[in-house]
Amino acid sequence: MKTLNKRNSPMFFIVILLPALLVILFLTVYPVLNTMSLSFFKYNYLADDKDFIGFKNFITIGSDKVFQTAFLNTIIFSAVATILEVGFGIFLALMFYGEFRGKRLFMITVIFPMMVSTMVICAIWKVLYHYDIGLFNYILRSLNLEPIGWLIDKSKALLSIILVDVWQWTPFAFLVMQAGLSSIPREVFESSSIDGAGYLRNLLSITLPILSSQILMVIMLRTIDTFRIFGKVYALTQGGPGNSTETVSYYIYREGFSFFNLGRASASALYVLVVISLIALIYIKGIMKEEN
Repeated sequence: MKTLNKRNSPMFFIVILLPALLVILFLTVYPVLNTMSLSFFKYNYLADDKDFIGFKNFITIGSDKVFQTAFLNTIIFSAVATILEVGFGIFLALMFYGEFRGKRLFMITVIFPMMVSTMVICAIWKVLYHYDIGLFNYILRSLNLEPIGWLIDKSKALLSIILVDVWQWTPFAFLVMQAGLSSIPREVFESSSIDGAGYLRNLLSITLPILSSQILMVIMLRTIDTFRIFGKVYALTQGGPGNSTETVSYYIYREGFSFFNLGRASASALYVLVVISLIALIYIKGIMKEEN
């Protein structure tokens, strides 16, 4: 009985959880505090030159045309990719609703892109997008159409990267929507059909309202993930041509590891942290309202 009482005491749980809590604090709180500290310095770690300059990094970055372009590209990328991924995810979930022959095989095929490494996916798509030997331009030439500079045309490069992200992460939205649809009792749709409701009315009045929490959650997760896009930009275009595909994460990378200015990189990272935190708060409030 004494052992049981000790295990139920608050101190027991504190001792058990403390190591994990310390690890979490070290991996999250410490990097944020360190980044905040570095943002007030002009710090070149190669030259070991560190000078306190206050808010100058934030002011300089705010008026930097390259950062402004990167920020706008990031917003466009995040908004378009999230809308397409969630939209296609809902569409696929509705297509796969119910039982039919070969459903498991089709589902494995649909979710396959999500299971592949981003770098492998980028390598595949870079070949597909290639101006001279790429499959897409080969098809266009076969149809007597002009080839497209998918990754070398300023007006098309960002959209090309968005398509890669949509191909890879639509399966995530699909799986969440599929799980939500599976939780809706079939009797709900049967009763609605008996009352004379058609497919579209069921979709707008029953399916989508019930899935609203899942939809908001997927939008939040994909918005946050797309807002910090880096890997695809690095592997496919490295921010080019010009700065047409430069994103905030890639801008931070260049400032820190190409120009060796950790101060500006840290200040840029804090801008991203603030924006992502605001996005998360807005969506969390929306999800909590839906649940209430």
